[in-house]
Amino acid sequence: MRTDPAGLAALRDAIDRLDEEIVTLLARRLEKVKQVVALKKEQGLPIYHPAREENLISRRREQAREAGLDPDHVEELYRCIIRQSRMRQTAHVAQAGVRPGATVLLVGGQGAMGQYLGRWFSEAGYAVRILDQADWPAADALCRDVDLAIVSVPIHATLEVIRQLGPRLPAHCLLADLTSIKREPVAAMLAAHPGPVLGLHPLFGPSTSSMDQQIVVATPGRDPAAGQWLIDQLVAWGNIVLTLPAAEHDELMDLVQGVRHFATFAFGRFLAERQVDLGRTLEFCSPIYRLELGMVGRMFAQDAALYGCIITASAERRALLKEYVASLHRTLELVDQGDAEPFHREFEQIARWFGPFCEQAMRESTFLIDKLVERF
Repeated sequence: MRTDPAGLAALRDAIDRLDEEIVTLLARRLEKVKQVVALKKEQGLPIYHPAREENLISRRREQAREAGLDPDHVEELYRCIIRQSRMRQTAHVAQAGVRPGATVLLVGGQGAMGQYLGRWFSEAGYAVRILDQADWPAADALCRDVDLAIVSVPIHATLEVIRQLGPRLPAHCLLADLTSIKREPVAAMLAAHPGPVLGLHPLFGPSTSSMDQQIVVATPGRDPAAGQWLIDQLVAWGNIVLTLPAAEHDELMDLVQGVRHFATFAFGRFLAERQVDLGRTLEFCSPIYRLELGMVGRMFAQDAALYGCIITASAERRALLKEYVASLHRTLELVDQGDAEPFHREFEQIARWFGPFCEQAMRESTFLIDKLVERF
């Protein structure tokens, strides 16, 4: 029977005791976090303090170097600790509303996003009402004395719902929408409702467990001062709120969402048409291929109606998709020459256009790939 080398058991016991100390220290750190939460709730301070977090990371990296440790490893560890701390703070602060007792009407509140927001508003002390398809006969009563009405319905129904809703709302009510395009919905809200108007676009879905550092785009409509409390509430829940004019928002989303989702759909369709054996390809794939294929599969695991609305959202978006397809044809012509030299020239020219972002993209994608390798 083989026995452990002399002293090995004692060293393992020592490591176990150190691990126990680490967990104990994390628990003590958590107690301090709870005290921070209490102070922030009392003083109305924001959860996310990026400068504080980055300073902390820099100090821990320097400490790691002095201790002979890998700074990248220590940074990864502390980013995990900080995120858990921030999420815990967000969960506690979320229970206190910026305007507790205010009445919120969620139009489309039975949908996934409506239910998601309903839970957050309810837990923060708001009175939440739901107006869904079957509730329109009672719409006048549901709209009475509401302080905030949020339209959370499919893109194709948004404008008509706003037209029907606007005249029923009190003059003081803040009217907002969650649509992923902003020009037409904001214009429709301004036309239908004389009170304050704010366009919103959450860049996350209802499957998100936390709003911590999630991005919400806010598009000004009317009377921004009257809508500031809603932005403050989103920030209190951990969101990063960015303000953009409607036209700029839609132009950016045509690329960020429209073209990206279209390209993902097209790749998935191509694989399905060829009846590719996905399992077999995964056996021999690189981590980056697994990551890319995972993003394709993620799309098809979700709602077809949602992505259909996003991809076909506007005439401008559909025109951009045609431009993208025309670019693909030109790229195919380049490849079809069978000469690598023109491709190399084009590749290098595009790389120069991307500039410093290439290095950033390498760092970020390498991090994701490393995490994927650890997982699988």
